[in-house]
Amino acid sequence: MSNVVTISEAAALQIKDMMVQNNEEGAYFRVAVNGGGCSGLSYGLAFDHEVKDGDDQSEQYGIKILVDKESAPILTGTKIDYKQSMLGGGFTIDNPNAIVSCGCGSSFKTATKAGTPEKC
Repeated sequence: MSNVVTISEAAALQIKDMMVQNNEEGAYFRVAVNGGGCSGLSYGLAFDHEVKDGDDQSEQYGIKILVDKESAPILTGTKIDYKQSMLGGGFTIDNPNAIVSCGCGSSFKTATKAGTPEKC
């Protein structure tokens, strides 16, 4: 089975740094879809210590990644990268299933899932 979510090496290095800074070494990196945001759905990135029933599990660059079964169809093919610029750095999420994204890039909707849009 292929990975639901793919992370770049730059994203993995940043995740590892964040794990160290937050005393979360050995945690899973959970990627999820939540309701809300100006387009209806938003991404959730968090550290987790528990694998839940139905979670898709993968490991890339030493990072153990979890995606819950409800989020997996919406996130299939998603690529997460980390970009550094003069203004700082941040994760970028490229989701081929998103048909509408808001200007901030953290909210979206798909052809089959609209979520619950909120004001920006």
